[in-house]
Amino acid sequence: MLLSIVQYSQPEAHYFDDGPSVAMAFSFAFLTQNIFESTFRVRKVMENRSFQDEERANQIESQLKEASTLAEEADRKYDEVARKLAMVEADLERAEERAEAGENKIVELEEELRVVGNNLKSLELSEEKALERPHNLTHLPKIVELEEELRVVGNNLKSLEVSEEKALQREDAYEEQIRTLSARLKEAETRAEFAERSVQKLQKEVDRLEDELLIEKERVRNLTAEIEQTVQEIQGS
Repeated sequence: MLLSIVQYSQPEAHYFDDGPSVAMAFSFAFLTQNIFESTFRVRKVMENRSFQDEERANQIESQLKEASTLAEEADRKYDEVARKLAMVEADLERAEERAEAGENKIVELEEELRVVGNNLKSLELSEEKALERPHNLTHLPKIVELEEELRVVGNNLKSLEVSEEKALQREDAYEEQIRTLSARLKEAETRAEFAERSVQKLQKEVDRLEDELLIEKERVRNLTAEIEQTVQEIQGS
């Protein structure tokens, strides 16, 4: 800028006298150069400050996004735990109902098995008595009938034994399912309790910070009042 002004001044030198006019021209050029440099420095400072502000804004925006993501993730985990807890409670209730029904069925089967066993013993005793009188042909139809009944009862007994075995297997499966569901329920309850304790801990921390802030504000007010009182005393003396 200074060079251009000097170059401009040379062909137009006849407009100026040899004395103060030339000095004024150089002073004007020097002043213009200083203004240009100052403006350039101010612009660079403003550009740097704008860049820093933009970086700070981007950083805050990134932190805000991260905090939002963490909050959403916490909400999602809480909802997932609550959903699993509800599912486990429902599964456990259904498993307990099925186990109770299986136990009732086993009791019924055991009672029926006892009755069939008594009938079988009675039939065997009757057959033994009938066989003690082989010449009494009048008992043959009865023996055949008893043998047929014995065969039917035997088949029923086998069927009942198989049913009882299956019922016991189902009961074992129910008990295993109940143990599994109970463990899952306990785990979900533990997670829920941990989340609740964490929330309570954070809430206590927030309350503590708020109390400290109130105390600090009160301290500033008291200090300000003391300073004002001291100034008034000095002015009054």
